[in-house]
Amino acid sequence: MDIKKRVKNLLSQIPEGVILVAATKTRTPEEVLEAIEGGIEIVGENYVQEAEGKFKVIGKRVKWHMIGHLQRNKVKKAIEIFDMVETVDNFSLAKEIDKYAERKRIIYPILIEINSGREEQKSGVYPENIFSLIEEISKLKNIKVEGLMTMGPFVKNPEDIRPYFRLTREIFEELKGKDYPNVEMKYLSMGMSDTWKIAIEEGANIIRVGTLIFGPRK
Repeated sequence: MDIKKRVKNLLSQIPEGVILVAATKTRTPEEVLEAIEGGIEIVGENYVQEAEGKFKVIGKRVKWHMIGHLQRNKVKKAIEIFDMVETVDNFSLAKEIDKYAERKRIIYPILIEINSGREEQKSGVYPENIFSLIEEISKLKNIKVEGLMTMGPFVKNPEDIRPYFRLTREIFEELKGKDYPNVEMKYLSMGMSDTWKIAIEEGANIIRVGTLIFGPRK
C-alpha cells in the first residue's frame, strides 16, 4: 500500500475531532509530500535541522509541529518553521520562545510535555511539577499554553500504556478547572503508531503517527 492510501485508510478510522500529525523523522520530502496528497495537514518533526531541509521543499502547505526535544539555542529557527511546539517542559525554554514570539509580535501556541512514566532519561515535566510550571509560564505574555503532550514509556504490549495516558488525561481535566491566564486546555497529544487507538479511548485529540503512514524506518 502506498503512503497516500495509508493516510486515507488511517483518516477513515479516526473519529471526528481528532487531529492526525504525521511524524516524519528520517522521511524524505518526497515521502512527506505524498502523505500531504493523502490528506495530512500537520507534519511533526523531531529536529529543527531536519525540519529546515523539508520546510524548504514543502513550506507552509501544511502546519508544522515540533514533537521532539527543543534546545534553547534552536528556538529562533524553530519559531520560523513550526506553528506549535508540543514539547515545552521547563520555564527557561518557555521564556526563550516568549522572547522570540514578542519580537515577531505573535502569541505562540505550545503544549507542555509530561513525563508520565517519570523516566529519568526522557524529557518532560514530572506530573507532580506540572501545576507550578504552568503557573510560571502563564505569566509570559507571548505564549499560550494550549494543552498537554506525553510519550509514555516504551511498552511491548500497547495496553500497558493506558495508565500513563489516563494519568495525563486526569491532569489535563484538572488543569481545565484552573483559571490561569494564557492557558486553555484544548489539545491532548498522545499516542503513536501502535498506541493511537488506546490514546483516543483515553481522551487524546492529537495523535502522532509515523510508521503506519510511511512503513518501517529504513
